[in-house]
Amino acid sequence: MSSTSTAAPPERLNYRVLIGSLSGSVIEWFDFLVYGTVAALVFNKTFFPTDDPFLSTMLAYASFSLTFFFRPVGGIVFAHIGDRIGRKKTLFLTLMLMGGGTVAIGLLPDYAAIGIAAPILLLLFRILQGIGIGGEWGGALLLAYEYAPKHRRGLYGAVPQMGISLGLLLASAVVALLTLLPEDQFLSWGWRVPFVGSIVLVFIGLWIRNGLDETPEFKRIRETGARLRLPIKEVLTKHWRAVLVSIGAKAAETGPFYIFGTYVIAYATNILDVRQNTVLLAVAAAALVATIWMPFFGHLSDKVGRPVLYRFSAITTIVLVVPYYWVLNIGETWAVFAATIVAFGILWGSVNAILGTLIAESFSPEVRYTGATLGYQVGAAIFGGTAPLIAAWLLEVSGGQWWPIAAYVAVCASLSVIASFFIKHVAHREPTDFDVAAETVAR
Repeated sequence: MSSTSTAAPPERLNYRVLIGSLSGSVIEWFDFLVYGTVAALVFNKTFFPTDDPFLSTMLAYASFSLTFFFRPVGGIVFAHIGDRIGRKKTLFLTLMLMGGGTVAIGLLPDYAAIGIAAPILLLLFRILQGIGIGGEWGGALLLAYEYAPKHRRGLYGAVPQMGISLGLLLASAVVALLTLLPEDQFLSWGWRVPFVGSIVLVFIGLWIRNGLDETPEFKRIRETGARLRLPIKEVLTKHWRAVLVSIGAKAAETGPFYIFGTYVIAYATNILDVRQNTVLLAVAAAALVATIWMPFFGHLSDKVGRPVLYRFSAITTIVLVVPYYWVLNIGETWAVFAATIVAFGILWGSVNAILGTLIAESFSPEVRYTGATLGYQVGAAIFGGTAPLIAAWLLEVSGGQWWPIAAYVAVCASLSVIASFFIKHVAHREPTDFDVAAETVAR
């Protein structure tokens, strides 16, 4: 019999798993990022009105940033549930929590109606969003990663990461359409539509995920009795190096994301006098490019070493951040689209495509949810939550100069370049007790 006839058939993509992972991720990130889009346009006027426009903007961005410091809290809580009880159950909880916080924001009266209670409640609901997204990312990633064949983990891991850009695409596109309303209508009720309407997406996400089973690796954890009583203790005592490397790797993704994809709205609108609708459409176009690009780049990482590819992407970000501002500052529509698509769609898209897999494969299965989530969310809190605030502050103290913001992006990417040299050593760890037990079960 010929070798051709005996060769194993090629493995098919598990579309059900990939759709389940992507759908919830899109919904969670849409809910989370629509806030960032609206904060730059609405909340400084409706929830944080002051006599100083700069102060109002800073307060709005502070409300955006606050949630990042609660993402690690949500991550630790839900990651513990995910490592102890299961990935699937955790994803139901995070999706409902995020959906509830988002709808509550959409129904919240503004400062003119209830005074100081408005911004206080806004912050409370925003914190609920942060706790929800803190647990969602790790679950969505592991749902895809732990079902993936070993030679396709880069491709599978890129799919839930696409939820970030798709969520931003939906958020930007919806808000861009709503800004076509007369300004008074947009400020009074138009901005509320995506928040309240997201409840429909939440129910769709819950329905899709309900048909999925637990991941094969978590099933093996249960079968081998490898579940840990306190996964966070194991991570902090035995995997702390991997957590530090994950935090460093996160810098090149999260800092540039909020500069290229969120802060650019305020910068182009207020400094370059570009129409809000134009900038939002440019961000939406870049998010679409990133979504299409990420699975290809994730697949490439299955053929090329991921640490090397990540390092290359971070270095490219450093090299091109100054040309990005040169083009953006032209202020023409074509320039805004070109700069945003290259910086956000290609540069950020490349980094984001492989970050999830890079982090996940640094931890053994019994602590993977907790370890990956802790590294990712702490990195997000440090480099992402503060990015719009830092950018607005740098622009103010420099007298409107863009180069300090470019330097900030370069610093974030440089930290990830350094971290990339340690990823290989973390990922190629010694076999754990779980690995040995799982191999025995497989035999």
